[in-house]
Amino acid sequence: MAERSTAAVDVADNSGDESLTAQADQSTADGVAQNRERDTDIDEAQGSGGTAERPGKASPPELHSGHKLARRYRLEECVTRLDGFSSWRAVDEKLRRAVGIHVLPADHARARSVLAAARSSALLGDPRFVQVLDAVEENDLVYVVHEWLPDATELTTLLSAGPLEPHDAYQMVSQIAAAMAAAHREGLAHLRLNPNAVLRTSTGQWRIRGLAVNAALRGISSDTPQRTDTEAIGALLYAALTQRWPYENDAYGLSGLPKDLGLIPPDQVRAGVHRGLSELAMRALANDGATASRHEAPCTTPEELVKAIGEMPRIRPPEPAFTAPPEYQRTTYQQGSYGRPSAHPGATQPVPTPPPPLQSRTGKALKWAVSVLLIAALGLGSWQLADALMDRGGTSDQTDQTQTTDGNGKDQKKPANLPIRIADAHDFDPFGDGSEKPADVAKTYDGSTETYWQTDFYKGATFGNLKPGLGVILDLGKVQDVGKVTVTFMGTTSVELRAASADAGSQPTSFAAYSKVAEGSGTTVDLKPSSTVKSRYLLVWLTKLPLTEEGTYRGRVADIKVTS
Repeated sequence: MAERSTAAVDVADNSGDESLTAQADQSTADGVAQNRERDTDIDEAQGSGGTAERPGKASPPELHSGHKLARRYRLEECVTRLDGFSSWRAVDEKLRRAVGIHVLPADHARARSVLAAARSSALLGDPRFVQVLDAVEENDLVYVVHEWLPDATELTTLLSAGPLEPHDAYQMVSQIAAAMAAAHREGLAHLRLNPNAVLRTSTGQWRIRGLAVNAALRGISSDTPQRTDTEAIGALLYAALTQRWPYENDAYGLSGLPKDLGLIPPDQVRAGVHRGLSELAMRALANDGATASRHEAPCTTPEELVKAIGEMPRIRPPEPAFTAPPEYQRTTYQQGSYGRPSAHPGATQPVPTPPPPLQSRTGKALKWAVSVLLIAALGLGSWQLADALMDRGGTSDQTDQTQTTDGNGKDQKKPANLPIRIADAHDFDPFGDGSEKPADVAKTYDGSTETYWQTDFYKGATFGNLKPGLGVILDLGKVQDVGKVTVTFMGTTSVELRAASADAGSQPTSFAAYSKVAEGSGTTVDLKPSSTVKSRYLLVWLTKLPLTEEGTYRGRVADIKVTS
């Protein structure tokens, strides 16, 4: 078994993988040299966060908390100072939001490559990556501004509490692999993909920070970028399953594997590890042929890893645990003391049982008389109603209308089930590539079933086990009372109707912002909420796709109608 490269602990922060690392040496497998990164510990006992500079490198500018860039970005806290650049938590005073900023001198040896990497990453625009917001050269400085996610948690922090559950590990590797496959299709690589660079948001979505930029800041490159990123994803999955780093050295707060033992499968490191995920981690880690997986061929690219995940049986979330309700506690009130404090607050006063009422012969006779009168009244009313119906021919016009009274006392009829106009629509793929066939979304509400919007094709009815679903967001123009949404599909499709809160001022971009109000399956599905829904933004969410004639699975939405 060939020797694996090792990694040491990065300094975790929330600024876009502001880790203190250096480039790696190389390892050899089956006679083929493979360049791999090796992180080394940085002593932070020195002042200013442990500055580590090399001779001949440009010194970082003397920045400090409160310094403002572009009259807009106010630096708050320095989280990394390394090799001529520094990284900060800052505030965008124009938009009043927290951001992260990398700063380095314009004459720094890597300034050009950092700018190029930041601009390429910004053009990708994939929501699964922490977005680059600005990349500027100004006043002898180069700085890159990126998103700051205060509600997100690093994988490093999650693993400090223990390994992930199989479903969480499956979701993590699925989303990370799909995101990196999309990035590589655009010619972008990460090369610094580690537990500090992977975040889980409060909605459960996994996001990647530092795409291309973190490697450019440290001058890291690779002749085999796809293989490097694929191996890194395998290491992430290995750590998520075992709470161990798959190399000999400790790293990211995780213990490494025992020395001289080599790379062993996760299910041999820890009991109870999911067998399929263990195989997947080995196929991604041992992708150079040095250590083949026990049964399957290695994965050398993120695309191959996505395909391997799609061929796995889907791992379902654990069943929720229900706790027994507390015992019913009888509450007694002392007669005559309601609203006044008791003389002994801790004491429970017995409630005296009232004596049974006395019933006299007169009372019984009165009850019988009242009962007879009620029966007679009911009989008379029934006879009159029947007579009236017979006079009208035994028919009555019934319409699906309700009557109201206007200000002049005249009855007005207000029809129900009126059509609601769809003002706009957008495709919605928060767990995938971010977008699927956006140019055809308008065909879902053009009034014709001959045209349609369709998804990409998948190798399984449940989106190839890559994601829980995708759909179309409907904008009704304003908050409306929605009674029913009718969706016409080409092929039997399972679908959910979800609605954003009526208080949403703009179209929500997270899946968690839409609550499920109805579901169904078929070719024409009437989605009726149990009660009228008030919302402007509706999400038609596809969960299971039909089989096409080509042998793949693909959803096609031909028409959507919304009524009150």
